[in-house]
Amino acid sequence: MEDDAPVIYGLEFQARALTPQTAETDAIRFLVGTQSLRYDNQIHIIDFDDENNIINKNVLLHPVGEIWHISTSPADKGVLATCYNKTSDTKVMTCAAVWRMPKELESGSHESPDDSSSNTQTLELLCHLDNTAHGNMACVMWEPMGDGKKIISLADNNILFWDLQESSAKAALSSSAALEGKGQLKFTSGRWSPHHNCTQIATANDTTVRGWDTRSMRQIYCIENAHGQLVRDLDFNPNKQYYLASCGDDCKVKFWDTRNVTEPVKTLEEHSHWVWNVRYNHSHDQLILTGSSDSRVILSNMVSISSEPFGHMVDDDELSDQEDQHQEEKIKEPLQDSVIATYEEHEDSVYAVEWSSADPWLFASLSYDGRLVINRVPRALKYHILL
Repeated sequence: MEDDAPVIYGLEFQARALTPQTAETDAIRFLVGTQSLRYDNQIHIIDFDDENNIINKNVLLHPVGEIWHISTSPADKGVLATCYNKTSDTKVMTCAAVWRMPKELESGSHESPDDSSSNTQTLELLCHLDNTAHGNMACVMWEPMGDGKKIISLADNNILFWDLQESSAKAALSSSAALEGKGQLKFTSGRWSPHHNCTQIATANDTTVRGWDTRSMRQIYCIENAHGQLVRDLDFNPNKQYYLASCGDDCKVKFWDTRNVTEPVKTLEEHSHWVWNVRYNHSHDQLILTGSSDSRVILSNMVSISSEPFGHMVDDDELSDQEDQHQEEKIKEPLQDSVIATYEEHEDSVYAVEWSSADPWLFASLSYDGRLVINRVPRALKYHILL
């Protein structure tokens, strides 16, 4: 059964951290981290059975504070990193750690756990990413194509490059860089580029987006005033190496060519409040997902700046004269970027949207009230892209 209806899962706690399990490419699986001040925080492992349209969940205890960010190893299904709050004396600090989930939960399965085994298991701490000297952790990024041994964390105004050793039980700081300048400089987010042999990252701080070379830890481009207000999130086009999307508190989503950063290539202005998240589809980069404090998730078709702007290419030999003429006319039609769908299943700020690593037509969104919604790209559009 393939149905376009959303599937909704409610967590009992507030939540803002969501990630697909990157190394799991066979089963549809997302991880959600909770933000409870009074109870133990949890990581919910959400397995979606798309044949029966049902969700199976497992819950792992995260024995430290509220989870602000979560990311998974691209190489090891069992390993993940979280950024979480830690209170000591009167100070709250955001720290980061690398964890392993229990062996039997590492890969996505469609079996619901037996009630007998429903005693909640706990994540195993592999190592802390020690940030005592560097400030509050904003996010942890894994090297996208790597063996899961290289990670970068952003802490206040520092970029920290870590090597995980001894089956990830130890993290060694291999290099770092700091933002120089006036005022309280703080990173809000960052993304590791899958291109250029994974030697570049992009970071956001205040209204600025910067590119860095991870080998020299030097800045390679800078987009000042990329947004009118705080930049919340970034994502690289997986198929076009110089294209980067950004979004922020000016309600806009912007697309940049990092070789010429004076003007955005395109701007989307569909949200009416802060845009927290922007994500390119991994397989079909014209599909862009955004989530916002206006409680909406918007799926856009940015076909004019995608890697396949002319749709399906046909061999000339295959066409009769009449079809030939029709095909030429079709190619002349300007491509229209458009909003495909607006999803309104949330009643609270949507803090995270993510595509599935296993199914390119499926995505999840998470709002602060703990509602996780799994949606599909409309079938008509899917066939339009494929055929």
